[in-house]
Amino acid sequence: MAGLRLIVGLGNPGAEYLRTRHNAGFWFVDALASAQGQRFSFDGKLHGEACKVAIGGESVWLLKPSTFMNKSGIAVASALRYYKIEPEQCLVAHDDLDLPPGVVRLKFDGGHGGQNGLRDIMAHLGHGKFHRLRVGIGHPGHRDQVTPWVLGRPSAVDEDAMLLGIGRALDVLPLATRGEFEKAMHQLHSAETSTAKK
Repeated sequence: MAGLRLIVGLGNPGAEYLRTRHNAGFWFVDALASAQGQRFSFDGKLHGEACKVAIGGESVWLLKPSTFMNKSGIAVASALRYYKIEPEQCLVAHDDLDLPPGVVRLKFDGGHGGQNGLRDIMAHLGHGKFHRLRVGIGHPGHRDQVTPWVLGRPSAVDEDAMLLGIGRALDVLPLATRGEFEKAMHQLHSAETSTAKK
């Protein structure tokens, strides 16, 4: 399978959303850019902020849509067109209610699971054939509480767990950029299991 050429972090722009659970995708690409001393800059034609990094010897674009979560597809479709990148070469990092904080999973294709950013990307592309990095944020327990939960800030303990999970995902990213997704998934899962046992 082809390696990654574009990594999109999903979130909402603006200082008030900065550390919210819904911005876990932004946390991921911000950590990636900052580890390489790169800064995002706004690009109108991409409807978002972009920068370029080197991962495992490969050149990869990072994108943070500025469209708000529910319109993420506009930015993703624009970036794929502009950079001439296939959806299979794209990884979308997003928050996931079905995973506890600290659990991070790689997957390819599938539904949107109620995640509005994924829903909009799939509407724009007409399919779900792109890679996802699911960053666990936990579930509030009742669906009526989901909106304030995702738009709220995690506790210090949950935030630490999420950042550790993101760190483990960053460790396996060079495998994914080379197209070794099975290996990356296995390594990510193994690292998580060994951490849980400590």
